[in-house]
Amino acid sequence: MRDVRIALQLQPQHADYRRIRDTVAEAEQLGVDIIFNWDHFYPLSGDPDGLHYECWTMLAAWAEQTSRVEFGALVTCNSYRNPDLLADMARTVDNISDGRLILGIGSGWFEKDYQEYGYEFGTPGSRLDALAEALPRIERRLSVINPPPVRKIPFLIGGGGEKKTLRLVAKYADIWHSFADAEVLPRKSAILAEHCAAVGRDPAEIEISVSVAGRGQSAKPDELGPQFVDLGATLFTVGVSGPDHDLSQLRDWITWRDGFKR
Repeated sequence: MRDVRIALQLQPQHADYRRIRDTVAEAEQLGVDIIFNWDHFYPLSGDPDGLHYECWTMLAAWAEQTSRVEFGALVTCNSYRNPDLLADMARTVDNISDGRLILGIGSGWFEKDYQEYGYEFGTPGSRLDALAEALPRIERRLSVINPPPVRKIPFLIGGGGEKKTLRLVAKYADIWHSFADAEVLPRKSAILAEHCAAVGRDPAEIEISVSVAGRGQSAKPDELGPQFVDLGATLFTVGVSGPDHDLSQLRDWITWRDGFKR
């Protein structure tokens, strides 16, 4: 059985980089397992034109700054970079960190990013089709690039689309970030298991990740955590935004992780 892990999604909005850097250091010192950012060009909440930073240049800085945690994007937007280039970026950041990168990826959805930066927005279906075309290209580039990644870089795929996304999770993902609550997760997991059977894969190979911040009173770790573990989830992600980066909920989840017994 997998160990329970706690992640922080440090949303790179409404804070200057010094504050972000200090929060990364604090989270690693607290004992978090993974630190994620996200891949957008503008804030998703608050002032739409507020402070914001780019995803992958930040990950390269985290690779140098940190020494223990795994890290990555929750999630990279496939539309923003050529797949072979993304593989090269991931390999480079993985080498900088001595093998601690998680390659989180999704099909993209935030229309303002596309409009402002000149990408074709398309449709949900066309963006998922592009992701399906990109994933084998990323795998191939990672297999031939010199030097190679330090380790087999884990792929995290975010999303819950039952026909296309979960099929990609079954084929490619080491981690599935479901975005589902406890009521929906069992149905999504059952569909994922069907896709795994179709491609000849054991669904137990895929770590299930869920977000736990912003769920009100039900977000108490000793209540929500065991409920999700019973449903197969073992990676719990707490999201924080600037300018303050309140880590109190993260501390609660780390404390629960350290005392949790199955």
